[in-house]
Amino acid sequence: KSARLALRTQQVLAYESDVTATVDPFAGSYVIERMTDDVEAAALDLMRKVEDLGGAVAAIEHGFQKNEIERNAYRIAQETDSGERVVVGVNRFQLDAEEPYEPLRVDPAIEAQQAERLCKLRAWREQTQVDTALEQLKKAAEGEDNILYPMKDALSARATVGEVCNALREVWGTYVPTDAL
Repeated sequence: KSARLALRTQQVLAYESDVTATVDPFAGSYVIERMTDDVEAAALDLMRKVEDLGGAVAAIEHGFQKNEIERNAYRIAQETDSGERVVVGVNRFQLDAEEPYEPLRVDPAIEAQQAERLCKLRAWREQTQVDTALEQLKKAAEGEDNILYPMKDALSARATVGEVCNALREVWGTYVPTDAL
């Protein structure tokens, strides 16, 4: 398996990264600079489109990001199916016989250790500080304030990521994307 992984890594670099599309990609780093310029131009174009829609929140509400993701996923699927885009192990370099799937089995002892660590954390931390920090986070989320500072304070007080997310859900609810297509 490790030999196949090494081979697949080489194949991904050779066939999916386009780094082999030039004789010496690092010669004077022209190719790398060009690739960087292309990524920058595409990112700036997307940022302009988002700004034209009124900003990130308005773009999300219009389904712009979701539509872009779906459109590009469809384009990539078409390119992969036609063979124009090589995806190692999918449309090239497939195995003759599929290996049986072996799901990752997490040792139940690890789950028990994590639950124990969480109990110790909750017993050790100053709960009033956590509660106060989470209330400040909710207050910031209700208005126009930057939530990063109260979020940092809550995490510094040892609030869990789940508690922080739940505090924000109480204010904002759960996001449900709209269908853009």
